[in-house]
Amino acid sequence: MSTTHADGQDAYVVSARTEVAVARARAEVAALHGELVRYGLVVWTGGNVSARVPGAELFVIKPSGVSYDELAPENMILCDLDGTAIPGTPGSDRSPSSDTAAHAYVYRNMPEVGGVVHTHSTFATAWAARGEEIPCVITAMADEFGGPIPVGPFAIIGDDSIGRGIVETLRGHRSRAVLMQNHGPFTIGSSARDAVKAAVMLEDVARTIHYARQGGEVLPIPQEAIDSLFDRYQNVYGQQPHN
Repeated sequence: MSTTHADGQDAYVVSARTEVAVARARAEVAALHGELVRYGLVVWTGGNVSARVPGAELFVIKPSGVSYDELAPENMILCDLDGTAIPGTPGSDRSPSSDTAAHAYVYRNMPEVGGVVHTHSTFATAWAARGEEIPCVITAMADEFGGPIPVGPFAIIGDDSIGRGIVETLRGHRSRAVLMQNHGPFTIGSSARDAVKAAVMLEDVARTIHYARQGGEVLPIPQEAIDSLFDRYQNVYGQQPHN
């Protein structure tokens, strides 16, 4: 894939293999936005999913302010890891998501991350509005997140401040989710699909524990049990590959 500046010089050149990876990332990101709608995690045009392009210093993210019904692979925006849209590529005539700088910062600083998701899902955002971490008091949360969901610092949209808060909070933490104070949840994953799963599971536990607290004090799970549950779910649960 090659793009060209107005002066005729190549702006970006990638291999055929990367071109295939970009096409796959575009299709995946477009489809995964439908999962945010299906699980009731977004309203109107809010929220976003991005995916790192394997083998390249690139990622794909949705355009800003575009209806979910209009999202398609060809209008996903290809960006470099500074968050700049690659000129001359499909979708580059549109503005990328307002959270692009945050996603880019995560990708630059957490090379293990393959996908980032942001929503304003109701219950998780309610915890963020209080600046309160979600305690690990149900086994499903121990399985998925390995402990509490932490709170990240308040930060203004527009530059990489949110990204810095995400990285500072989640680096070295088991949780794949962070509640950015007064804003809402961000989740990360080994892939975009993994990050979407984390967003779905985050809202589920945020809702359950909110309801539980209406009836009284919630009961803590011992740390050794949390560790055991997390290890089992991450390494044993599900179908194992056959030799």
